[in-house]
Amino acid sequence: MSAAAKKLDVQVARHRDMLVGGRLTRGRGADLTVVSPATGSPVATFPGASLDQFRQAIADARRAFDGGLWAGLRPHERVSVLQRFVSALEARADELEALIVAETGCPAGSVVLEAQVRSPLRQMRGMLDLYLKLPELEENPLPLEERVVGQGLVQSLRRYVPVGVVAGIAAYNFPLNIGLWKIMPALATGNCAILRPSPLTPLSALALAEAALEAQLPPGVLSILAETGAEGALLLTTDPAVDMVAFTGSTDVGKKVMAQAAPTMKRLQLELGGKSAQIFLPDRVEAAAHAALGVCMAHAGQGCVLGTRIFVPQADKPKVMEAMKASLAALRAGDPHDPSTTMSPVISQAQLERCARYVELAVAAGAKIVAGGRRIDRPGFYFAPTILDVPDNSNPAAQDEIFGPVICVIGYRDVDHAVQMANDSAFGLSGYVYGKDVRQALAVAGRIRSGTVNVNTGFASAYASSGGRKQSGIGRERGVEGVRIYQDLQCLNLAS
Repeated sequence: MSAAAKKLDVQVARHRDMLVGGRLTRGRGADLTVVSPATGSPVATFPGASLDQFRQAIADARRAFDGGLWAGLRPHERVSVLQRFVSALEARADELEALIVAETGCPAGSVVLEAQVRSPLRQMRGMLDLYLKLPELEENPLPLEERVVGQGLVQSLRRYVPVGVVAGIAAYNFPLNIGLWKIMPALATGNCAILRPSPLTPLSALALAEAALEAQLPPGVLSILAETGAEGALLLTTDPAVDMVAFTGSTDVGKKVMAQAAPTMKRLQLELGGKSAQIFLPDRVEAAAHAALGVCMAHAGQGCVLGTRIFVPQADKPKVMEAMKASLAALRAGDPHDPSTTMSPVISQAQLERCARYVELAVAAGAKIVAGGRRIDRPGFYFAPTILDVPDNSNPAAQDEIFGPVICVIGYRDVDHAVQMANDSAFGLSGYVYGKDVRQALAVAGRIRSGTVNVNTGFASAYASSGGRKQSGIGRERGVEGVRIYQDLQCLNLAS
């Protein structure tokens, strides 16, 4: 065994325990096996949390919140603790990256790894800074005649208070990033939080526990539990003691979360599926040459905001697809620790089969394979970067989220046709418009029904929110809205 492998074994062994009640404790549920998508072999097997441990975490969080242990602190006092938490994570950044590489297969030398660990840690500091700038109290804009009642004066205020107990249920593709964007705004605003990571990628989330203890978060304020099934997740979405669920995952599971949370009317923040469009206007069509490469390099297309539907002028479509195909030669699948590896595997055998199935469905509906379309013959779950020449937007590969390195190229007659097809989707998470005439590109962007539209760029910031329309979810993450969603609004009317 190499020195690097031995070091990883030590790191994995340190992060198998659950954080419950302010203590690290071994899971008491069924064994959870983490498989490396890069090799198909187990990375770790350890006991997951039991349902009773989830119940205990909920009870601890409820007690901590109701007792004012955390919510009763001033904002700057909570932020001071959370800054220590971020510092403890920054000190462990190399270790967190190693765990991410092991459980997701993300290449150690890729820019995607930056988005997995170091970028979200920087964003956490930005989020805390943003939170401290938001007022706890705001005055309602009463007209003058309503401010006077008899001989007295009335003041009407908006007060922002924590929701209560927040359950964060994270997806597998960016496990640390997604988990932090659930628990950190929740904690900053005074809530108590329970994080349940994906069973496919729990290691980096469990590693948060050690840093939380170092930062001295009070007992019960944060719990982290991993499980092999979904019993704990079901409890988090149904238990009356949980006030809010923040979930990232597929639209199908998001609908179940909504249904499970409905009887107790929990607050919801859902970031769900996407089938985002990239529209290349005629004056910028040459930029489409690297669109497929960008999607496939971005964690093998496993990103809900990725633009997997690429719209170009019909007349330019053949040359664009040839240029796209040539660009894919830069991708190399292989050992994620090899600096020359540039492409991730998909997460599992099931996801590999999903990619293959959608290529078959696409071809049956009239698409042609320009590149890829098959599994790569090597260990692990690698699917070849795939370009599909799709005749129209009704093709299954253009309508459904595949979550792999499979992109559709669709020709449009004119800009109105491009916008119509971009909006012909059950999803509305993100979108992209490219054009040299920025005024025209902005006009096109304004017609796209998505929660975020990027013009000539891709962008993510702690200060700018994102979120979905239609079946891509409800609520926002990041930005002012991503902080305020973890707060309830109380109206205070005072007479003097």
